[in-house]
Amino acid sequence: MLLEINNLFFSHSPEKSLFRNFNLKVHKGKTIALAGESGCGKSTLLNLIYGLLDGENGEIIFDNKPILGPKKNLVPGEDDMKLVAQNYDLMPYSTVAENVGKFISNINLEEKKEKVLELLTVVGLEDYASILPKYLSGGQQQRVSIARALSVMPKLLLLDEPFSNIDFSRKIELRERLFRYVKEKNISLIISTHEIQEVMPWLDQIIVLQEGRLIQNDNAEETYNNPYNQYVAALFGEVNIFSEEEKANLNLTKKFWYPHEIKISNDGNEAQVLESRFAGSHYWNKVSLNGKNLIVYTPGKITNPIKISL
Repeated sequence: MLLEINNLFFSHSPEKSLFRNFNLKVHKGKTIALAGESGCGKSTLLNLIYGLLDGENGEIIFDNKPILGPKKNLVPGEDDMKLVAQNYDLMPYSTVAENVGKFISNINLEEKKEKVLELLTVVGLEDYASILPKYLSGGQQQRVSIARALSVMPKLLLLDEPFSNIDFSRKIELRERLFRYVKEKNISLIISTHEIQEVMPWLDQIIVLQEGRLIQNDNAEETYNNPYNQYVAALFGEVNIFSEEEKANLNLTKKFWYPHEIKISNDGNEAQVLESRFAGSHYWNKVSLNGKNLIVYTPGKITNPIKISL
């Protein structure tokens, strides 16, 4: 077991308790996402794991050693753990290459140069090695911070919203390179994200938080197909939610239906098309079934009359 959190309690203030008897286990080499709405505790949990905050009760064990917060550890952090927060903390008067190589030994400068280039390639910044951080965009600075964190080959890498300031086209490339690299190097990764669908293909585990409570802890496929509740289902985008009564009346097998799961069918239930709009890879449609509005994705534009099946 690489990381173990036992009976953790934490509050931002006496009036607002966040984590209450929180427990979590993380195995070596796993890629894990922390998911949940803003304010659910994702960033706070990463800061607690890294030792930037003190828990009130409980313990955090990393690599068989307790993590000490700022009350007992003047210099936070562990040698085998790195956190890339949303403030990038780069050296402003050092080049991108110098920032990435900050923690790499100078004993073999040629080897260091090769390692820095390898890491810059992982984050797609190999052409920016000699540039100062002030000339980079926020997303580029974020990628420099990720490369610097990887330079020490940590056993555990913590990333707080690492793709939030990166253009979509760059984000696709960076995600694949980064996730492949940490798997190849057997680096455990915990990433907090609002965009859970964008990282799903690389995840071993999704931990869903709601107001400091662990709501669901499963692999990506199980979390998506069998969300614990409406809150979890909505993290994956639009979802149609049926009450227990509606589920029984329509003879449905489940309460939560994603738009692509509802099909146009000759032998389905009659529905009325309210809107049908082009959305790129599909048409976004709002239809009414027995007075209940549903979102449905179809390959082409739809018009009345229609029948749908679930």
